[in-house]
Amino acid sequence: MLKIHKEGKVVIPVGILILGLIWVGAYWIHPYLGYALILPGLIMSYLIIHFFRNPDIQSPIDPETILSPCDGKVVVIEQIEEKKYFKDKRWQISVFMSPLDIHVNRNPISGTIKSLQYYPGSYLPAYNPKSSELNEQNLVVVENDLIAVGYKQIAGIMARRILCYVKEGEEVKQGEEYGFIRFGSRVDVYLPLDADITVKLGDRVQSGQSQLAKVGK
Repeated sequence: MLKIHKEGKVVIPVGILILGLIWVGAYWIHPYLGYALILPGLIMSYLIIHFFRNPDIQSPIDPETILSPCDGKVVVIEQIEEKKYFKDKRWQISVFMSPLDIHVNRNPISGTIKSLQYYPGSYLPAYNPKSSELNEQNLVVVENDLIAVGYKQIAGIMARRILCYVKEGEEVKQGEEYGFIRFGSRVDVYLPLDADITVKLGDRVQSGQSQLAKVGK
């Protein structure tokens, strides 16, 4: 059975209602126009429901593994100067989520939330490198005995709502849901330079399942 995320409980009925009203209006203008819109309307309804799917997963719990916080494609692996929290050189791994990907965000490690920083901003396409600095974003930093990891939700040209369900000081578990982003977006992960990166550019990764990197004790 398809499990629907809580964020879709309102959006899905409203979206289908709007599509239904469009179909009624088209049919009223001319029955043939109404018939012509049946298939596109069904496809749009399916895509709306498909976007909010939320499958049950079992995350591999491993303190030395950093899991992907989202589904999507690895579009950036580079060393950068992280300026908002760590203020030092870090590995940045960026995962781009298309509207067809599952948009549930999960904690890449277990630990304590040390910082939550929200920044309003622009809505550049999420694959644009400047989106990491200029777009609306929410930076979460989690720390445990081995590592501190930052992961930043970034809005895209279609993503107009970033949702984060955790609080500063909260203990979180690897693979647990911490947020959701609507309609195409990106998540940046910030790791120390001694982390062993295990993904490559272009790899497809799954939230709470795929390994991004390893750290030693």
